[in-house]
Amino acid sequence: MGKCPICKVEPAQETHKPFCSKRCADIDLHRWLGGTYAIPAVEPPDDFDAEMEAALHEMDAPDEIH
Repeated sequence: MGKCPICKVEPAQETHKPFCSKRCADIDLHRWLGGTYAIPAVEPPDDFDAEMEAALHEMDAPDEIH
C-alpha cells in the first residue's frame, strides 16, 4: 500500500485508506470543502449565452417548406 497523501507516513492499517488515520482523512476533507483543492474549469466565452440562445432558437423554429 502507498503512503498517506497528507503526512507521507506508511499506514499501519487500511481502516482509513488511502490515509493513515482519521485525522489525515479529515484534513483532506477540510481542504476540499474549504476550497484549497479545486478542479480547474474552463470559463465559456462572454458571447456564449447569445450563441446558445441563437442555436436553441434555430432548433425551435419550424422547418420552412420550399
